[in-house]
Amino acid sequence: MVTNTINTASTITIGLVQMVCSDSPATNLNRAMSSIIEASSKGAQIVCLQELFRSTYPCQSENVDNFANAESIPGPTTTALCQLAASAGIVIIAPLFERRSAGVFHNTAVVIDADGSIVGRYRKMHIPDDPLYYEKFYFTPGDLGFQAVSTRFGPIGILLCWDQWFPEAARLTAMAGAQIIFCPTAIGYHPQDNPGEHRIQRESWQVIQRSHAIANGVYLAAVNRTGLEGQLRFWGTSFVTDPSGSIIDEASETQEGTLIVSCLLDKIESTRQNWPFFRDRRIDAYDELTRRLLD
Repeated sequence: MVTNTINTASTITIGLVQMVCSDSPATNLNRAMSSIIEASSKGAQIVCLQELFRSTYPCQSENVDNFANAESIPGPTTTALCQLAASAGIVIIAPLFERRSAGVFHNTAVVIDADGSIVGRYRKMHIPDDPLYYEKFYFTPGDLGFQAVSTRFGPIGILLCWDQWFPEAARLTAMAGAQIIFCPTAIGYHPQDNPGEHRIQRESWQVIQRSHAIANGVYLAAVNRTGLEGQLRFWGTSFVTDPSGSIIDEASETQEGTLIVSCLLDKIESTRQNWPFFRDRRIDAYDELTRRLLD
């Protein structure tokens, strides 16, 4: 947990790595590391990779062979990325298929600080079970809660893919002190949906996350994969929105790329002064949010 004091005297430059993934975890890791180095050379201080970046998205089917892609934390991938973070002096957010123990696996994002140490771990809280997104077969729901992680460049929060649709998740992450919420994602078009439905889905995905930025007065950075994997065509469009919900920049829908965006932290303070949602929250009236329905 971090304090809720907003740092108003600095700018954080972030990098989002949008990739096409192959069937080779080693190749994906090497390409991700090259992209991290590129982002660092362009001034990025915090670099975030996409959800489950070491492999093609495994959850399009229920296949026990896919558990072979899981690894412990710390493990080989975090060892390599910790060394890279330390040598480049940057923070890295690495979403991994975590093997916690025999039969217990998580969809996890690791935060590696600029000195190469692991300073945070977020386990995906909301686990979907939809056609081609059979995540409940693979992942145990997260048990670490919604949090902000202190890094050399400021406090950050993480929500993983399905988490990003829930306003409660973004609210609690912002309440913990996060100035930027990162949302590593693997989301794409279902083959049976028509182009009009594709547009609606992608716009809804952006709108809900822009709404989180507005409601909480934070920056939000969503990084998605792109390319065709199995039956899913991932729609890329990684983007960063400021605390007013304005998209600062976004990546291509179909092409790989590393998005570099500077976040002006004093905008958090000024936005919250003009839109004082935290001040006006009726915390005495929200007890029933812990219920499924009011019936």
